[in-house]
Amino acid sequence: MKSAAHLYSTFEDDRHSFLLRARDCSKLTLPMLIPEEGSTSATKFPVPFQGLGARGVNHLSAALLMSLLPPNQPFFRLQLSQRAIEEIGEGQVKTEIDATLSMIERSVMSEIEIMAIRPVVFEALKHLIVGGNALLHLDKTRLRVFHLDQYVIKRDPSGNILHIVVKETVSPSSLPEDAKMALGEECDCESDEETVELYTCVHRSSEGTYEAYQEVEGYVLEGTRGTYDKNNLPWFALRMNRIDGESYGRSYVEEYLGDLKSLEGLTQAIVEGSAAAAKVLFLVNPNGLTSPESIAKSPNGAIREGMASDVTVLQVQKQADFSIALQTINSITERLSYAFLLAESTIRNAERVTAEEVRLTTAAVERQLGGIYSILSQEFQLPLVRRMMGVMNRDKKLPKVPEEYVKPMVITGVDALGRGNDLQPLDTFLVGR
Repeated sequence: MKSAAHLYSTFEDDRHSFLLRARDCSKLTLPMLIPEEGSTSATKFPVPFQGLGARGVNHLSAALLMSLLPPNQPFFRLQLSQRAIEEIGEGQVKTEIDATLSMIERSVMSEIEIMAIRPVVFEALKHLIVGGNALLHLDKTRLRVFHLDQYVIKRDPSGNILHIVVKETVSPSSLPEDAKMALGEECDCESDEETVELYTCVHRSSEGTYEAYQEVEGYVLEGTRGTYDKNNLPWFALRMNRIDGESYGRSYVEEYLGDLKSLEGLTQAIVEGSAAAAKVLFLVNPNGLTSPESIAKSPNGAIREGMASDVTVLQVQKQADFSIALQTINSITERLSYAFLLAESTIRNAERVTAEEVRLTTAAVERQLGGIYSILSQEFQLPLVRRMMGVMNRDKKLPKVPEEYVKPMVITGVDALGRGNDLQPLDTFLVGR
């Protein structure tokens, strides 16, 4: 079997182009999110001339977070299969089962709230929007997010995960004693300045299950091996946009990278041009009667000998050019505001804008997320519910639920949009009456 370090270096080439595009997108939105290789906490990141990219990413991340993990209500429902309903029928038994399932839903949501996973999911959503990829790991106590430059992944043509290799830099003092002995005398395992590379490898076996282990310098750490079935895998490899045949996803920002680059260039031109136009510079005719020293040293309101024609003010005379650039900026800003769900910027600026027009505009903007909801519900929400229920079952916090009779169903995201579309005709009918 190949070592985890060898697998990481093998799959790294496939990730390279995706990582470059992610860094390009990050430079125009949140430069510190996906920094260049070798960046540290002391690195001075470039500052974009426009803030619409950062504002859009933060706003869209918050909107997705509220839809995927709505506060004070479950984002899923445990539903009986048709076979189970036919066997138990309608009556007291079904009522009791529904009550038990409702109790399980509340218990799972309570456990999710206790683990405080929302800040981690918010960070992951930013990486999805900007870089298109993020990896989440859920153990019994916490949820972690790994950035695109920290892991590699290999999928089959159908999108199923074949390999995941995570690379971390840790201190040898945090490793178990057997790993310290395997590192040998060359490594000062008690020094806080010394670091080693820790690899976590997850791969699919021939039986269809997933095996995981951790490795340091080719040595597999004892007690880190584990086997998981497909529905209980603690690793969630998320993608923003799925492309068949590719192991990585495409980002949302990448789709609008042209507009962001244009906005950045035009905003830079306007800012630098405005700074040049704001400079006040007086020109004095060298052959005139007016003394330059007299003009420079005169206080406000002073009277001096001279002629007004000898003194002029230097002007850029680029108002028309700036106006064209500003119009283009406004047009690009409107398109990007619509893309990033900044609904207040997409509503036309007029005196008589009705509430219905605002509602229709906002609904049209939200419907753009239909495809994103579909992917995240399958790759994040459902796996999260299954993993949480599996962990809680092992800890005896939940009763055993037969998977062939009960299935979790996501009720937020694209499903909420569908119910909203069903509600719209009813609202229109009631208002008409």
